[in-house]
Amino acid sequence: MTIALSTTLHSSFADAVERTRESLAGEGFGVLTEIDMKATLKAKLDEDMEDYLILGACNPALAHQAVSVDRQIGLLLPCNVVVRRDPDSDGLVHVEAMNPQLLVQVTGEPALKAVAHEAAVKLQAALDRLTDS
Repeated sequence: MTIALSTTLHSSFADAVERTRESLAGEGFGVLTEIDMKATLKAKLDEDMEDYLILGACNPALAHQAVSVDRQIGLLLPCNVVVRRDPDSDGLVHVEAMNPQLLVQVTGEPALKAVAHEAAVKLQAALDRLTDS
């Protein structure tokens, strides 16, 4: 099992972020949190890095199903989606979503299989929409 579902876009970083938000919304995910790693590392450590944004994406219906099975699953939510500029190739942006199947693997809770599968299908559809547009 891979840690991430991913795709690569030929686009500007800003366009990739906007398209990712729209694509996630099309699958019922809202973005609850946003961490700008580039800005944070610059501000806290005076370190430079490429554009790198972590979006905390949540599909409320799926989150409800998951916490109904295991209340501690909130420790692994929301699903992180990373949008990052390729440091070695100008014009390439990687979009990577946490593979929800990890929820089952980490918890060992078989009752999470169905919700993890549905979340994976929806996240993969969001990534596929990015490459189709």
